Amino acid sequence: MVIATTNPATGETLKTFQPAADTEVEIAIGRAYSRWKSYRTTDFTQRSTWMRASSDLLDTETADVARLMTTEMGKTVDAARAEISKCVRALNYYADHAEQLLADELVDAQSVGADRAYARYEPLGPTLAVMPWNFPLWQVIRFAAPALMAANVVLLKHASNVPQTAMYLEDLFRRGGFPDGCFQTLLITSAQVESVLRDPRIAAATLTGSELAGRSVAAICGDEVKRTVLELGGSDPFVVMPSAELDRAVDAAVTSRVQNNGQTCIAAKRFIVHTDVYDAFTNAFVTKMRALRVGDPLNSDTQVGPLATEQNRLDVDALVTDAIERGAQVLCGGGLPDGRGWFYPPTVLANITPQMRVYAEEAFGPVAAVYRVRDIDEAIEVANATPFGLGSNAWTTAASEQKRFIHELEAGQVFINGMTGSYNELPFGGTKRSGYGRELSGHGIREFCNLKTVWIGA
Repeated sequence: MVIATTNPATGETLKTFQPAADTEVEIAIGRAYSRWKSYRTTDFTQRSTWMRASSDLLDTETADVARLMTTEMGKTVDAARAEISKCVRALNYYADHAEQLLADELVDAQSVGADRAYARYEPLGPTLAVMPWNFPLWQVIRFAAPALMAANVVLLKHASNVPQTAMYLEDLFRRGGFPDGCFQTLLITSAQVESVLRDPRIAAATLTGSELAGRSVAAICGDEVKRTVLELGGSDPFVVMPSAELDRAVDAAVTSRVQNNGQTCIAAKRFIVHTDVYDAFTNAFVTKMRALRVGDPLNSDTQVGPLATEQNRLDVDALVTDAIERGAQVLCGGGLPDGRGWFYPPTVLANITPQMRVYAEEAFGPVAAVYRVRDIDEAIEVANATPFGLGSNAWTTAASEQKRFIHELEAGQVFINGMTGSYNELPFGGTKRSGYGRELSGHGIREFCNLKTVWIGA
């Protein structure tokens, strides 16, 4: 894929970039490794100062950065501003809490025959982050903030359609005060990733992206015996039971399915509704999906903008077409619209069967599949009938049902009576083919640390 800024709202390529030569990549890796050897000796106070300065810069530059993200990948400008605000909070969170989260863990020294004994978290070293375009700032920040505060250094291989956002991130941390080499953007192709991963100076890798990309990175790092964290998307269930507050559930369903123009890994994609409330929920859901305003993402009244790439729109339409040909009912939307840009209408499909691709594959666009189930047993069965296991959502006020969903939904996250989201204070990640490892919270910052045992005799 060419490295370029192409406006999804018009299809116009605005700027192209030449991939870095192998010699340039070699210099960047050397710079990162050299910097890490000194950066790892800095203290939390110094790192926190740089992190807060970076946060302040990002906050003051919100308007320009939001417009840049919208131009590169099509999210509405309001969504872009919200993403930036979330990044600001994450930078400040790790500036404030990293020292506590990575504090030495003391044990009873006498029980292990020592004068003093503890476990210590130490940085692993230069880490490659392979990041996607759908949240071009947040996906990077939620890794980079804890990684930098843990005294690792970062090399970023961002998606090829958001190069200017990627370069802004390097510039942001540089202007925030982080020494040269702490955070570097590599404008490289996917074919160049393997050589970076195999370089002995690269200690670990994190990837958010497709299952195919995740398997490739995991295989290479497995061969090299290097630490990895993978977040590979999902096909999240959204279960609605008879006791649910339907108005709240419908509003959350619409927001979840179309936020970021439907291109969110933890968005609800499969709506599994008890037969007693199926008609009421589905009618209200379809009405609100049909009423959404689709248009120029730079207009403040637009609710759904274009998909990020032409190929992504073709992939989404192929899933919808396959479902229709196999008997799915289109309740709203469906089909490629005329005109410029990579827009796709908010779409709701019913009568979904296992023979349809959309039953098992992730629809990365504003396409919802609704299922009618007779009881909680069938709801859980349908919810788990996917190779993915990232997030999940259940709406019920019955304590016994809540307990079952918490225990039986196969996912890295279960949200009851609220939309699935990510929070600095809670671990984020999946199970099954949604990947492994965690980001955010204390669990996330410790993923790229060596947990060293220290035993001191009398």
